[in-house]
Amino acid sequence: MGIAKFIYELGERLRNPSLRSHYAFLKKSEHWSVSDLEAYQLSKLKELISHCIDTVPYYQNIFIQSGISESSIETLDDLKKIPVLSKNQLLENVSQIHSTKSYPKEFLASTSGTTGDSLKFQREESADSFNRASIMRGYSWYGVKPWDRNGYFWGFNFDWKARLKTKLLDALQNRFRLFSYSPENLKDFSKKLRSATYVHGYSSMIYQTAKLIEERSLEPPKNLKMVKGTSEKIYDSYRDVVKRVFGVPIISEYGATESGIIAFECPHGNMHVNMEGVIVECVDHRILVTNLQLFKFPIIRYELGDYIELATKNETCSCGMKHQILKEVTGRIGETIRGFKSEYPSLYFYYIFKNLASKHDVKLTYYVEQREVGKLDFFIEEKLASSHQNLLKKEISKYFLKDIDYTINRGKKSSKNGKSKSFKSYL
Repeated sequence: MGIAKFIYELGERLRNPSLRSHYAFLKKSEHWSVSDLEAYQLSKLKELISHCIDTVPYYQNIFIQSGISESSIETLDDLKKIPVLSKNQLLENVSQIHSTKSYPKEFLASTSGTTGDSLKFQREESADSFNRASIMRGYSWYGVKPWDRNGYFWGFNFDWKARLKTKLLDALQNRFRLFSYSPENLKDFSKKLRSATYVHGYSSMIYQTAKLIEERSLEPPKNLKMVKGTSEKIYDSYRDVVKRVFGVPIISEYGATESGIIAFECPHGNMHVNMEGVIVECVDHRILVTNLQLFKFPIIRYELGDYIELATKNETCSCGMKHQILKEVTGRIGETIRGFKSEYPSLYFYYIFKNLASKHDVKLTYYVEQREVGKLDFFIEEKLASSHQNLLKKEISKYFLKDIDYTINRGKKSSKNGKSKSFKSYL
């Protein structure tokens, strides 16, 4: 047994003793039929509702107000009887949403707060292990083990003590990360990539690193099995560069700290909903998530804050899995574009650039700012040919007519050290 595998399995036994059983279950259930998956979801949902009625103050009140009892949930469609849980409601009722039941082992989980206020909550060991097992199952589709050598693209702290702690934790997990884009650091990182099995982290950092390796004529990795982007959107413009430099496509893992893993992309290019872990609803293009495994801090019909598109039930994947397919995570909900006369959803940017890619094969990496009412600044990373710029102008005019003035600039402003956003309003 290699030292990396030994350290991983020792840590797993100490921290996540139920992980192996969850993983074995998930490997079995990935071959289930739709009816088997939905029967399991309904069983877990009933168990969750009963638990909330007995031990969760917030839901005890909500269910009384809504007239919901254990007998109210007989089908998965009955989930719609429960009111939607907004992000503000979640943050305002953290203590009341926690179950009064204590578990032998609980972990403090927290969100980054990059899209709002940070959330801290307790998660029981079984739920934590199930979430990790869900990630392991996704890795297994690519022949990747969690203890394999890996490159990590994530935020970091410049404080030397925090940086030392990060390096120690990375060493224990057989991983290394990029701390800056300096020529020396990038060259060292590129060299380490040659011995890595997979890379993962912020999609924008993976793309930027691939682009710099190519531009600086550094030797690219040749043995990667998986490149996984998470936490932010994977633009069409990222895909060609990443595949060319890293040798494999960039694939997507979609989830959140409070919801758990929602979907994982299979080698056939479809994102499969983690149906054993969550129920996903799409209401007015907005995702609602119910976590079926988290009982210490139950999440039911939680409006996560993303626009999505689900495939119809009769759409199948050539990989053979029957799990629901998540076709698109189209963007964040929340920030509004203000024209001179009207307001518009930021989702418009997704369609503008999606149309350019699908209709004209023009794949652009973009960032948009609004600092004044009726005015937008588009920052495009790629060099735009005049014909492509005209196509972009036509798409912008199609969605905003004459209610918006705009400029198109060369260069994209984004964070190299954290989650990037495609639109920022300063109004």
